[in-house]
Amino acid sequence: MKKFLAMVLALIMALSLVACGQQGGDAQQGDDSASGDKVVKIGVFEPQSGDNGAGGKQEILGMQYANKMIPTVTIGGEEYKVELVYADNASSNDKAPTAAQTLISQGVSVVLGSYGSGVSIAAGDTFSAAQVPAIGVTCTNPQVTSDCDAYFRICFLDPFQGTVLANYAKNELKATKAYCLAKQGDDYSGGLANYFIKAFGEENCVYEQFPEGTSDFSTYITNAQQQGCDVFFSPVSLEAAAQIIAKAETQGLGMPILAGDTWDSNVVLEAAKGTSLNICVTTFYQEGVNAEFDAAIKEWINSDATAKTNNGGDDKLSAVTVMGYDAYCVALEAIKAADSADPAAVLAALPGVTYEGITGAISFNDIGDANRDSAVVKKCNTESGNWDFVTVAKVG
Repeated sequence: MKKFLAMVLALIMALSLVACGQQGGDAQQGDDSASGDKVVKIGVFEPQSGDNGAGGKQEILGMQYANKMIPTVTIGGEEYKVELVYADNASSNDKAPTAAQTLISQGVSVVLGSYGSGVSIAAGDTFSAAQVPAIGVTCTNPQVTSDCDAYFRICFLDPFQGTVLANYAKNELKATKAYCLAKQGDDYSGGLANYFIKAFGEENCVYEQFPEGTSDFSTYITNAQQQGCDVFFSPVSLEAAAQIIAKAETQGLGMPILAGDTWDSNVVLEAAKGTSLNICVTTFYQEGVNAEFDAAIKEWINSDATAKTNNGGDDKLSAVTVMGYDAYCVALEAIKAADSADPAAVLAALPGVTYEGITGAISFNDIGDANRDSAVVKKCNTESGNWDFVTVAKVG
């Protein structure tokens, strides 16, 4: 469907150019009044505050590093400076449309983000109405793309991730009963929990949800223990993850903890360091796979005090950061394929874009989802404070 829409958009663009003749250029292209450079804008639609603020900042780091390394793009034979334009969606579904509109008003050609499926879904209608393309980086809920013709994404989806985690729980951890904990009203954790439950077997799962503002998870941990569960699955925000880890250690949880890609962070590593917990996650990239890239971005993080702070105070590399880098590069490929900074032209070009990223080959199916069929499984090394590689998992 998106490839068909892209063909329609391309035809409209061609007719518009004929009608306009030589009377004007793309509205999204302009001059930097300070430097005189021609500029193309890429929107950064990410949480910099709220529950997912820490993860959003790490995702942004990859985009910023990519912008530093590849600061220009060629359009119509001319070099354009690429400017990142930011809007904090505050991890809030209510605030997401306003943040999206802010970027559209700034004249962006394409948008990157968001960390968090809920805010991405909430902003979809806004991007679609303006025909401004959005490239999701790590928003894994199927509704991000299925309900929006303007949204694409470079990550795997929750039905796949949930099945990988359920299979790992059953086959590797030998779990026969699972406790699942999600946040009320959260599209990501609720959706991923449901896919896990479906794959693991609903009759073998205990499912609970905690309300907004919860900071004490002792009751949920006690319930998991009393229900005789073998694994504790909770794909929640980093803020909640740190609190769950603390309570799980003090209460002697006594079972492995599983989570999705949001837990792939030094926030989790720091919270778990020195504990007796067994924590495993699914994610998009394992540090060390591309040693040259890893060393270079770590050097940049260590050289920039703000970048290091936004990375949680150290140089440990989260997969979302590497995905942010790849998303920026995919956006540039779309602009080059369109040979235009007009968002409608970029949207029309996106379905045909392919890119060999740091995290693997990236291309899109008819819905706008990435053609990805594998996930990295990592285990938290509570002694070293690092992630240990476990396996690359596939389904079917």
